[in-house]
Amino acid sequence: MKTILITGASSGIGKAIGEFLHQKGYDVYGTSRNPERISGSVFPLIALDVRDTASIDNAVSAVISRSGKLDIVINNAGVGITGPLEEIPTTEIKNNFEINFFGPIEVMKAVLPQMRAQRSGLIINITSIAGYMGLPYRSVYSASKGALEIITEALRMEVKGFGVEITNIAPGDFATNIAAGRYHAPLKPESAYYNVYSEMLSTMNEHVDSGSNPNEMAEAVYKIITTKKPRIHYKVGALMQKFSIVLKRVLPDKTYERMLMKHYKL
Repeated sequence: MKTILITGASSGIGKAIGEFLHQKGYDVYGTSRNPERISGSVFPLIALDVRDTASIDNAVSAVISRSGKLDIVINNAGVGITGPLEEIPTTEIKNNFEINFFGPIEVMKAVLPQMRAQRSGLIINITSIAGYMGLPYRSVYSASKGALEIITEALRMEVKGFGVEITNIAPGDFATNIAAGRYHAPLKPESAYYNVYSEMLSTMNEHVDSGSNPNEMAEAVYKIITTKKPRIHYKVGALMQKFSIVLKRVLPDKTYERMLMKHYKL
């Protein structure tokens, strides 16, 4: 029975993954910044804030102490952010990178010694299809998720000799509560971006509300876990969202840019 640690598992995609893997018989541990506020979880929740290295070390140590090993880590904790880049406070940009980029790095640093000692392990980083392209009014989110995609490519080569596998899985829009927890730059009537940004914000919320079932992500993660040699990248979501990555690779830059601008009515 493999032991699995999932960050950000109190709701949304993380919760769906945890419940699915728990039903499959895995020894699942989830994390939340405030697990005492969560009731009814079918798997144990441990306190962890990805911005706090001591919190990360304590959570990882707790799992290893209970199970004696740590086979799979799913870096799922993340937060959304929207707004015209000019109007997003730098403190919020830094906070987003702390959670979406530096946090997963610190989690990987904390679990790799155990995995190297075991000569086995799998780390799955949950990124985003938005990380494959610069999306208007989601620039910071695209950048933080794209950075995690790239660093995973490098790290998996560094640790492959120790028997550790690392992969990315990029979801598109899923029906979760991510919109409620994200930071969005305030709508200011005097802003030069007001009209376009207000429309974009409504559209983004609609996309999330009408997104796919998070269980699709859970099933995708399960397939990765049961695969002997995971690929470097996986994408899960609506066909056109995944196809947009292909188009970016084959179309001239400006053609692709025009396509995005037309899609977002810019």
